[in-house]
Amino acid sequence: MKLEMIPAGRVTGVHGIRGELRVLPLERDAAFLAGLKRLWLDGQPLAPACRIHKGMVLMKLPGVEDRTAAEALRGKELLLRREDADLPPGGCFDAELLGMEVYNGETGECVGELVRVEDYPASKVYTVRGVKDFLVPAVPEAFILGVDLENNRMDIRVWEGLTE
Repeated sequence: MKLEMIPAGRVTGVHGIRGELRVLPLERDAAFLAGLKRLWLDGQPLAPACRIHKGMVLMKLPGVEDRTAAEALRGKELLLRREDADLPPGGCFDAELLGMEVYNGETGECVGELVRVEDYPASKVYTVRGVKDFLVPAVPEAFILGVDLENNRMDIRVWEGLTE
C-alpha cells in the first residue's frame, strides 16, 4: 500500500563533538538519503546538511549543536514524504511492500504475504510467508510479474517446489 511517510534512516550514533549524527539508511543507499532536501523527525520537518562516510550518512540537523543534544536522538527514525522522493513511474519503497499479498501470476492463487525485504549484492530478496516461508529474488519479469500498490498485490512466477 502507498505510504505517505516512509522510514528513511535511523540514528545509530554520534560523530564528533559538534552534534553530527550517524544515520543508517533504511531505504535505498546513503547517496539517496544524503540527497534528500527535507526529512521529518518526531513530526517536525527538517532541512539536514549531509555527507557520506563509510556507507553511513553523517547528518547535521538545525538545533543540534553538541554531542549531548545529538546523543538524545540515538535510535530515532527519520522519515521522508513519498512526494518528496523522485521515484520513477511505478516505483515504490521497500516499506510499502511489507504486508503485501503475493499471488501466483499464472494461476491467481494467493501463496502468502510478503514479510521481509533483504538487500543482497545481486538483488533484493523478498521473504514470503505462506504454507512455509520462501524467498523470491526481486528481479522484474524473471520472478516479479507485477506489483500493484493500490490493491496491495504482487504477482510472482512460481516454480516447482517453491511454495510447498
